Amino acid sequence: MAALVLAGRILFVLLFLSSGVNHLTRTQQMAGYTESRGVPAARIAVLASGALLLVGSVFVVLGIWPDLGALLLAAFLAPTAVLMHGFWKERDSMGRQQEQVHFLKDTALFGACLMLIAFFAHTGHQLGLTVTGPLFHLD
Repeated sequence: MAALVLAGRILFVLLFLSSGVNHLTRTQQMAGYTESRGVPAARIAVLASGALLLVGSVFVVLGIWPDLGALLLAAFLAPTAVLMHGFWKERDSMGRQQEQVHFLKDTALFGACLMLIAFFAHTGHQLGLTVTGPLFHLD
């Protein structure tokens, strides 16, 4: 089971790792897009969210307080869904549909993060193939 959970953790964070790297290496382009969505202090938001993505991803994949890592990823996803993918604001039907897909992807991943937080916190040190156990404990 431990190897299966590790494989799942690796696959789960690929999207977040890639996005975090893009936030930190393509900051100017991403800040322009972020600003066009009405996010204040776009450059700082892009840099901060990139760091959040990378730290959360590393925590989950290496099993360093993986529940905290999942919480950090959830903290990225909730505002991103609303601020960056507000499909209800789109006038063009194609744009609305595309943003709705991104919004639903982010909300689904947010839900997966919540499940991971509970899973890691409940399973504790029994999970195996982690550097540390969970930071939080749920019974």
